[in-house]
Amino acid sequence: MELNRRSVLAAMGAGTAAAALSGCGGGASTAGSADGPAEGEITLLTPIYEGADGKTLLEQKILGGFRKKYPDVKVNVDYTTYAQLNEKITTGLAGGLLPDVLMMGVGWIPPFAAKKALAELPEELASAHDYEKRVLEPSRYDGRLYALPVVLDTRIVVYRKDHFAEAGVKKTPADWAELRAVAKQLTRDGRVGFDPFSIDLRQCWETFLFANGGQLFSADGRKVLFTDARGVGALQFFKDLVADGSADYAKKTDAGAPSNVQTGKASMMMTTSALWVQTKEQNPELIEEDRLGAFVLANRRPAMLQGGTLVTASARSKHPAAARALVGYLASPDSVLGAAEQRGSVPGLRDLDGTGYVKENQFVDLSLRNLQHAVSEGGTAAWMEIREKIKPTLEPAIVGGQSAKDAIAELGRLAEAAIGRM
Repeated sequence: MELNRRSVLAAMGAGTAAAALSGCGGGASTAGSADGPAEGEITLLTPIYEGADGKTLLEQKILGGFRKKYPDVKVNVDYTTYAQLNEKITTGLAGGLLPDVLMMGVGWIPPFAAKKALAELPEELASAHDYEKRVLEPSRYDGRLYALPVVLDTRIVVYRKDHFAEAGVKKTPADWAELRAVAKQLTRDGRVGFDPFSIDLRQCWETFLFANGGQLFSADGRKVLFTDARGVGALQFFKDLVADGSADYAKKTDAGAPSNVQTGKASMMMTTSALWVQTKEQNPELIEEDRLGAFVLANRRPAMLQGGTLVTASARSKHPAAARALVGYLASPDSVLGAAEQRGSVPGLRDLDGTGYVKENQFVDLSLRNLQHAVSEGGTAAWMEIREKIKPTLEPAIVGGQSAKDAIAELGRLAEAAIGRM
């Protein structure tokens, strides 16, 4: 029988998770003791370390150091992408082929920990390095530690200082009223004042929701909270920008391509800290001439969406000591710094604040200085089903005639149904 992501998730939601898990290496007797020696052959599933440079970094530098420390452990690497990661994990979970160590996104731990697919980690790993509390929050489920952070991908607003100067704009917007006014002022000659759409619509709307003082779910993950006026207002703001002509959904750029801020087709845009590294490679003159600046989105409160990559271990690994050792090593300072530099991401621990990489990358530095405003997506065991519905449900309100209120209400119904199936 052919398995796909939707059928696996539906089956789990319908109550067959136990059967899926029983196929994942059998019962508890198939898993060894994490207190034993780190030895054996294990598999790492990762959506990062992209391309030839990433592969060299991981396999030669990072895993080379791991082999020296743990010579009795062999690590096989399974590379994937974030677009395919969920399907790969859920299919592996159902078929009993879940890798020993997995790297996954912020918000992903509760869904898989709730299915008992992940191994709980000892709490002392949370204090092995100087992790900020907010960075560790997405690594927990039901108060227990299941993962460690590797790199963060924050969502911030980047702007063209030269465009601001030409238009006589003296300061960055402090709230949405100012943002809308400045976006109108900067829109001219085919250039949009603000591009919020070149990052994923789900992540963009969430950032605006949080800045508007809203939340996705209750603390226990059982109640939908984004359907109130703050969630509707976040989506309505996008519609207002489009109506003003200062934003255009059709003009968004693809990941990796020169962004609208780089090309001058937008004066401001929602993006990630990785844009600094991309710009340094594609348009170094913008950095050399100090033409880029950045700020944290704010309305009722400042808010910076905190995504990123976490590392965790399978609960059914036959070599749990080796798996735990690799989890700790991938989240250690040297490994984290290498991954952050390669991706242009924010290091997941404070031990690296004073490194040359952080000091040179102004977007990373801004993110680290504003981690008190960081908010993570997810927060419910039903997140993997809900996250896929956000973009297609909200998009008609931006590109079509649907109202923001109706789109948010529909998303709320879908989320409530997903939570009800857990």
